[in-house]
Amino acid sequence: MAPTTVTGAGASTATGASSYPPPSAYPPPSAPPADEPFWTDPDSAAARQAAEWRAAGRSADAALMERIAGRPQAEWIYGPDPAPTVRARTTAAARAGRLAVLVAYYVPSRDCGQYSHGGAPSAADYRAWVDAFAAALDDRGAYIVVEPDAVAQVVAGCTEVTAAERYALLAYAVDRFKSRAHTRVYLDAGNSAWIPEAWRLVDALKASGVRRADGVSLNVSNFQTDQASSRYGEWLSKDLGGIHYVIDSSRNGNGPLPAATGTDAWCNPPGRALGTPPTTRTGGDRLDAYLWIKRPGESDGTCRGGPAAGQWWPEYALELARNIRDEVPDGARDGARDGARGARNAPRSR
Repeated sequence: MAPTTVTGAGASTATGASSYPPPSAYPPPSAPPADEPFWTDPDSAAARQAAEWRAAGRSADAALMERIAGRPQAEWIYGPDPAPTVRARTTAAARAGRLAVLVAYYVPSRDCGQYSHGGAPSAADYRAWVDAFAAALDDRGAYIVVEPDAVAQVVAGCTEVTAAERYALLAYAVDRFKSRAHTRVYLDAGNSAWIPEAWRLVDALKASGVRRADGVSLNVSNFQTDQASSRYGEWLSKDLGGIHYVIDSSRNGNGPLPAATGTDAWCNPPGRALGTPPTTRTGGDRLDAYLWIKRPGESDGTCRGGPAAGQWWPEYALELARNIRDEVPDGARDGARDGARGARNAPRSR
């Protein structure tokens, strides 16, 4: 799992503001239009790339890159000091009357030793990090995705962590983030191809505080289709009392790689495309939003010629934009309905 290149410690890479007005200076974040409440960073890597190419005369490529730059994307918070970036991003979003989408990504033994390994040195350090993250929100609100892969990796057999401690830390994060005003909190639940039997996640998600969250996030940094992800979300919802879910649709326009050939199918696969644009207009009762949680164009890791995890890779971004099929989310609404129909015969927890 590859985080964004802007870290929680990078205050200077956020908005550059050194002081912030009181929370009362901002309108309630529930006001944005129902189908587009999310904030778009005007200084993203994609926006800078588009401007550079346009200045260099690469107008066609710049126009393609603007398909990414013009869409709201999540900010991954994964450095030791989350407060400056959390504060800067939520402040910028509030000023625009929108909500930032944030990813909390600092759990100890993050990514189980893979490309994005790291995280807090200890459980105590993580709790302090979560406290700082939550405090920096004030009452500006945000959509918060909690620790991509953290539950699924334990269920899949990661030996670097103790399950009980991992789940307790995730539950702590859920509770602290939900204690802040105007937050919507989604605990990550992997993707439909990783642990196909959704019932296997149920007890772990319960132990991790999912019932106190707004729901779960699915397909983060992966390529499973909206339809497959919706079915998976409905299966989980049945076993978890009707919980809601969000889907990362940033790079799933062509679905997953048909077959891996010596390299993990999730790591910089060729021929992929941008997916459904971020929206809360999903057509599904329990599907709250399509989000671009993984930033299109940021590498999954040093595979298939890519740079380090989270590093900007303009050639890959250009391919994703070039392969796009349809920017209108009507098909996504069909996907949500298909997912609900497919879940009618969903396997139950065992």
